[in-house]
Amino acid sequence: MSQILHRHLGTIAAAIVLGAALFLGGEYLTHSQAAGLATPAAVSPATQVATAPAPGFTEVTKVVTPAVVNITSKVARIRDRGPRDPMDEFFRSPFGPFGPFGPQGPMPPHEPREGGMGSGVIVSPDGYIITNNHVVDGASELTVTLPDKREFKAKVVGTDPKTDLAVIKIDASNLPHVRWGDSSKLQVGEYVLAVGNPFGLNSTVTLGIVSALGRGHMGITQYEDFIQTDAAINPGNSGGALINTAGELVGINTAIISQTGGYQGVGFAVPASMAKPVFESIVKTGKVVRGHLGVAIQDLTQDLAKSFGLKQAKGALVSSVAEDSPAQRAGLKQGDVIVAYQGKPVEDAAALQREVTHTPVNTKATLKIIRDGREQEVTVTIGEQAETVKVAGADFSTENALAGVEVQSLDLQAARELGLHGKVQGIVVVNVEPDSLADRAGLAQGDIIKEINRQPIKSVRDYEKIVSNLEKGESVLLLINRSGASLFITVKA
Repeated sequence: MSQILHRHLGTIAAAIVLGAALFLGGEYLTHSQAAGLATPAAVSPATQVATAPAPGFTEVTKVVTPAVVNITSKVARIRDRGPRDPMDEFFRSPFGPFGPFGPQGPMPPHEPREGGMGSGVIVSPDGYIITNNHVVDGASELTVTLPDKREFKAKVVGTDPKTDLAVIKIDASNLPHVRWGDSSKLQVGEYVLAVGNPFGLNSTVTLGIVSALGRGHMGITQYEDFIQTDAAINPGNSGGALINTAGELVGINTAIISQTGGYQGVGFAVPASMAKPVFESIVKTGKVVRGHLGVAIQDLTQDLAKSFGLKQAKGALVSSVAEDSPAQRAGLKQGDVIVAYQGKPVEDAAALQREVTHTPVNTKATLKIIRDGREQEVTVTIGEQAETVKVAGADFSTENALAGVEVQSLDLQAARELGLHGKVQGIVVVNVEPDSLADRAGLAQGDIIKEINRQPIKSVRDYEKIVSNLEKGESVLLLINRSGASLFITVKA
């Protein structure tokens, strides 16, 4: 029985087999009005053949395609777990079933590869480009090729694996660019264009409709609010543009569901309402600042709703509250059901998550909750979500001993996925670069760093403070927790 696989689109097929082309006859519907283009006055059929403009979205395409670029990456090495399709490699979330903390355990090194291709969208005349994180992840070198054949080396400004978005920049000016659109105004059935470089075929434009909005629970990224479309999307379209009929950027093409690895009519794009704030935050601060509540939440089933005295299965059920979190300080408790946030009904856990993460830090937010069958309001001051921190170093032999180690805070979700019980203090290792000093010393994904040089590590900020003061050539003594057992590791410079 064939299994439907979620696949990212950044890996290029080794070969393209071109079969016989079928030319379909029949009437072609002009979409000029939908595209906001002028519609010619009625004329006789003979005159219309001679004078009518080209049908479809030609004017929109002329404006957009010059700003959708081809991104080529060179990657020194990837990590793999086995014989899965390589397109699945980019579909892992850190705590998902195929992630570094999933049931299959840490990933061993794999052989070097040349890299792949993807797409990107120029969104400012001075060279800022938004794309997918999996297009640039792990790249040692990025080359951006414009449709006019100009090539530029690009640098990564910042990445956000939680939404699979990244911002890169090229050194150029007066570039063609696409203006942001309002994805909240999209409607199911509306025409959209997917623009990108599938299979390396530059400036490919496909037409479809919005098939659905607000798609979540896909297991693609940590934060999901996808636009689903049937516009043809294929490998190489990752990071490309989803455009409305006004020529505005309403989404970043990210993933497909496929049994074959190719187009089967189900594609997903990160909406502009999510992508634009991520872009602006990365450009302004180099990172993404998100609101934080400090609760573990889950969806309600009909049975759960009945058990908690609710008439319908809508809302987010609080399964646990983190210590010293904004939620705990506001008095939220395990078993509370959050049914409204800032006056807006909460449909499910994913909806609440989206609202909280988009809320500015230090905002006083009003929550309507159901507790013991009674409705009440709680006011909470939104905190800042802990960021993932990576100590980078191009030359591991001469850089900081922890160069190439990526960590994040040990929150409730991470603790559960790692199978931890009781209080465990420290931070989680998300990734260790192959051949780095830490990798050679045996530090691995999923390890919890409790101490550095006998100094306790309680937060990412503790980690940053100590690591920033390490000297080049200085060895480091780590106390880690691995699968519940404590272990000392020395990282020698």
